[in-house]
Amino acid sequence: MLNKRYLPSITALQCFEAVTRHLSFTRAAEELNLTQSAVSKQVAQLEELLQHLLFLRVRRRLQMTPAGDLYLVEVRKILAQVEMSTHYLRSYGGETEVLRVSTPSTFGARWLVPRLKGWRLRHPHIHLDLCNEQEADDLLQGRSDLAFYFGQGSRPGSECLKLFGEELVPVCAPGSLPAVPYTDPTQLSELVLLQNASRPQAWHDWFDSQGHHTEHSYHGPRFETFYMCIRAAQVGCGVALLPRFLVEEELAEGKLVIAWPHAMPSRDAYYLAYPEHAAQVPKVREFVQWMHEQLPVLPLL
Repeated sequence: MLNKRYLPSITALQCFEAVTRHLSFTRAAEELNLTQSAVSKQVAQLEELLQHLLFLRVRRRLQMTPAGDLYLVEVRKILAQVEMSTHYLRSYGGETEVLRVSTPSTFGARWLVPRLKGWRLRHPHIHLDLCNEQEADDLLQGRSDLAFYFGQGSRPGSECLKLFGEELVPVCAPGSLPAVPYTDPTQLSELVLLQNASRPQAWHDWFDSQGHHTEHSYHGPRFETFYMCIRAAQVGCGVALLPRFLVEEELAEGKLVIAWPHAMPSRDAYYLAYPEHAAQVPKVREFVQWMHEQLPVLPLL
């Protein structure tokens, strides 16, 4: 257990942060409605705890030390998190439950969010809190109530409901394709193969599924999310290998085109997971029921 001697008070952190902005104990005290001696004492206690000086007096003026500069970055993060958490709790009534749902970012924006329309009207007391995909153990650690993910249908301690599979298609901006159509899929490497960090093997597998090989399958700029790949392809940076359902809108509007007529089914699929012990929790059941209505093949709890 962490020794409490190394946990400074919020008041001490507030005093330190205020002094860094004003470089004056007196002005910091006025802002915080404290006495100058109280602010000075809080900072002195903080320096004693840290075993580092945070300020120096140079020609009768305060100046931050390198240790103070370093500590300030962390203190501002802490104070911002405390303030945000306080506002977060104050914003909900006593009858409101929070349902925390994690999701891959592009999947969440492109597929999930459009299917949440009407949720608030039916469930006014269940506040959805969506966040980008976190660690695989977030469910078991209680940081999320449900999680959408792409992969195999098995997570320790979790119920995993299969949503659907996907097929990968190469897409690019209409103006990126040459006037004379390609006769070989490996010629796509002339456009630059845009890579996705979560699918490093994708281009290699796509070429291999057609009996082709190119030394360029792992070459090209790498992007963390599918959304970045979509935008990069749309502005003409190259050709991206993407799940078709994520680019249906761009394909329909002509912002992207299929660069080569071969779709490769993925071995994995999209799943909705929740902890085994949460199967009977009402808010979890309600969300799974909602997803069931979006995808009739999804089994009910």
